[in-house]
Amino acid sequence: MKLVIASDIHGSSYYAEKLKEIVKNENPDKLVLLGDLYYHGPRNPLPKEYNPKKVSEILNSMKEIILCVKGNCDAEVDEMISKFKFEDEIEMVLDNKVVIFTHGQKYNMNNLPKKNFDVLVYGHFHTGFIQTEDGILFLNPGSISLPKENTKNSYIVWENNKILLKDVDNNIIDKKIL
Repeated sequence: MKLVIASDIHGSSYYAEKLKEIVKNENPDKLVLLGDLYYHGPRNPLPKEYNPKKVSEILNSMKEIILCVKGNCDAEVDEMISKFKFEDEIEMVLDNKVVIFTHGQKYNMNNLPKKNFDVLVYGHFHTGFIQTEDGILFLNPGSISLPKENTKNSYIVWENNKILLKDVDNNIIDKKIL
């Protein structure tokens, strides 16, 4: 199974369109969204081409392949305009690894879920990375629209035991072979 994993669009129609292009080019089985889709949040500047309604139209056009977790900036009204379901977290087995997808405000590298897993994938912090600590693989696709700490606008591709952290221009930032 091939996944494209993205997080923290925060209402940027410009980067939602970029994500749609990425999905077209990568042709994943699933697009996993890690929350904070429409609202920019009180601590963030307005992203490029802020238009939550248009973002919902763009994402709804890909509804058949979307798996989505709810972020701290996602509200009930966001779920009402979306033609896909928001989950608190998603758990699946990929490449013989138990993977948990979450937004990151609750569970992250510093606060682990109380269950067995091999990989924790989360957004929230707007910094992309691939890191292993104490035998657990931590993945963060960063923010596709509002990266922080001098990181790039980024996303993750996971396919056949290979994980790539890429910027929106398709450059590989980091990679991990399982």
